[in-house]
Amino acid sequence: MSELKLDEGVIKALLDRFNQQRLPMLLSMQERVGRGEKLNDLDLAHLEEIAETARQISPMLPQHPEYQPLVGRIISLYQEITSKALENEREA
Repeated sequence: MSELKLDEGVIKALLDRFNQQRLPMLLSMQERVGRGEKLNDLDLAHLEEIAETARQISPMLPQHPEYQPLVGRIISLYQEITSKALENEREA
């Protein structure tokens, strides 16, 4: 199997997982930290999984620039959640 075909398969699987599982979790976390709540251990584990996935796919991005805006938005959402969660921890 060619590297391009493998990349496409990996990307499709990651997008499916992101849309079905991770995006809803991120949006839920964003809403909760926006209300001043803290993140729990499960939330932190999910954030770590997302960060690890980002590290794994980063070598593929130069060959697939069409996904760079999406990855940028995901990173921005991740940063927003973690920044607000840290602020909530400090205020507690």
